[in-house]
Amino acid sequence: MKKIVNPWIELTDKGYNCFACAPGNPYGLKMEFYEDGDDIVSFWTPDVNYQGWLDTLHGGIQATLLDEIGGWIVGRKLQTSGMTTNLNIKYKKPVPCNKDVAIEIRGRIKTQKRNFIFIEAEIIHDGTTCSAAEMTYFAFPKDVAKKEFYFKTCEVEE
Repeated sequence: MKKIVNPWIELTDKGYNCFACAPGNPYGLKMEFYEDGDDIVSFWTPDVNYQGWLDTLHGGIQATLLDEIGGWIVGRKLQTSGMTTNLNIKYKKPVPCNKDVAIEIRGRIKTQKRNFIFIEAEIIHDGTTCSAAEMTYFAFPKDVAKKEFYFKTCEVEE
């Protein structure tokens, strides 16, 4: 498994402050990403500030985690930017929410039809899938991604 380098860190002067992945956002999730074969993976430890019900991770935060992994799948696997056009989540089991419990967010491309990317992802705790998502992303042409979204090559650490 190799860590993916965040290509947007140097864009803080342009306003990069993503709630999900900007390491400098004091309110954000500070997600980091890894490539594991065909999958993109993130390990994240929720704390009580992100709970919905008692000791349970809020469903909106779960949606954010799943949506963000989709964006990084498009960035790393297709080397372009994309946007979510559909996100369908099945909440199967509660996700624990405390500083001692790490969760895994894992996703991959299922299929691609022209610029539409069909992705599946899940949130896993202790080997059990707690939430599963099917999502569709629209992948921008690479020239548009570079010009309008400051996309740079999404590389892994050596």
